Amino acid sequence: MPVNYTACALAACTVALALVSSAACSPRQVQASAAEPAASCLPGERGYLRARVRGAIDADIDWRGTQLHCEGGARPEGRGLRLSFAGPPDAQGRRLRLVFGIAAAPGSGASRDRPTNLTIIIEGRNQLYATQGDDKCTVESLNQQPLTDDGASGATSGYHVYRIAARGYCIDPAATLQGDSHLYINRFDFAGAAQFEDTDLHEPDSRS
Repeated sequence: MPVNYTACALAACTVALALVSSAACSPRQVQASAAEPAASCLPGERGYLRARVRGAIDADIDWRGTQLHCEGGARPEGRGLRLSFAGPPDAQGRRLRLVFGIAAAPGSGASRDRPTNLTIIIEGRNQLYATQGDDKCTVESLNQQPLTDDGASGATSGYHVYRIAARGYCIDPAATLQGDSHLYINRFDFAGAAQFEDTDLHEPDSRS
């Protein structure tokens, strides 16, 4: 599949944490994700991510334009869609990647109150935080808009590129697999690009 999910290790970790709460990713797998280049996001400032992170890391995220990298696609086994966002390194050299797994059918237009899981990766630091389930976060407003001639990157014959815009909240923090460190994100707001196959767009709608 042409979509590059920032290395197979990142995709495997994200899927495991999103769908199987008992799964674990090794520090080597997490660190490997930082070695792969991220895809560009939408043209201009049509792509963005805003979130307030507190806990083990304090960060007021407002990524857009050339400082934002994003990619997305369908989750495995018809369990909705996934969007990944990465920003520039901070003053300490840490690069954050936020991965949202949303229980909504790819290409389903506008929807509300979709169960969502969140994975936060601190690239290059062997650190990964996850809500480990779809019951901790909710996308309260979701809009999936097909793109054609606006210059979205990554489009390939047989695939469909969508702009995915969402806003939502989390009621519980993301935690390390050991549960000894936490990150709190009360609200988030984003728009990014996802690429779907024909078969993805005909999957039934999905809720947890």
